[in-house]
Amino acid sequence: MDTVALIGYGEVGRILAEDLRAAGVRVAAWDLALAADDARAGAMRAHAAAQGVRLGMDAADAVAGAPLVVCAVTASQTLEAARSCLGGLQPGAFFLDFNSASPGTKAQAAALVDASGARYVEGAVMTSVPPHRIKVPLLLGGPHARALEAPLQALGFAARFHDQRLGVASATKMCRSVMIKGLEALVVESLTAARQYGVEDAVLASLQETFPGIDWQAQASYFFQRVIEHGRRRSEEMREVARTVAEAGLEPWAAEAIANRQARMADLADAGVFGQRGQPGFARSPDWRTEADRLRATCKP
Repeated sequence: MDTVALIGYGEVGRILAEDLRAAGVRVAAWDLALAADDARAGAMRAHAAAQGVRLGMDAADAVAGAPLVVCAVTASQTLEAARSCLGGLQPGAFFLDFNSASPGTKAQAAALVDASGARYVEGAVMTSVPPHRIKVPLLLGGPHARALEAPLQALGFAARFHDQRLGVASATKMCRSVMIKGLEALVVESLTAARQYGVEDAVLASLQETFPGIDWQAQASYFFQRVIEHGRRRSEEMREVARTVAEAGLEPWAAEAIANRQARMADLADAGVFGQRGQPGFARSPDWRTEADRLRATCKP
């Protein structure tokens, strides 16, 4: 495959564009933010120009003629993103859905894509993209997944076939997210409250004794940073996780609470509580206490 279209040109899309272009692959892209004339759109255009990425006039234009489309948008936009591509998808093209959506949502997206003559493949991204870049562990699912495994590996993706049943790969990721995003939310809530009471050192010492394999000081700082920077995306993913749990017949009490905590942190970040996005120091403190104190300042005990 010598051409890849990216739907979503945020952090993940730009990382994939850089790695694909470095491998000599032609890349086209589209993002809803490009429809606006603001700083975010300007940054996307500048990045695309520097990388030699063709920006489409819309999603259908971006995917026209591409044998592979990679969709990496926020979870809430999964279906609309698939729908926006339908006018440009060529018959037989692969549509790789990177989005953190429930099995039910993925099934709906697959129905749209497959009805157009293209081939839908769900992709479950199993950890954070930035450290791994295009080599991030990726599970492939659905009836067309096996056929896409080798082409993706040839492009540099760390992709492996997981299951031919649509939804299994997504369920794997969603159930994992209950734990991972839940740990983030738990650490933020637990340690901020502990700091308010002046017992954070005792709490951390107890955690270290119970789970000695984790550097809790460093892990806490990392969790605070990730939630502050990406709470909006994480909260949307957790709404999809809640749907996944509900689709299994369970009450998604924990998933919904995690989504609320992540969303609240995103709201505070947008309001500038943790500094200004894009500026030095935003969510970059090496000590979680700095961010916890900023959060405490918004609390009303």
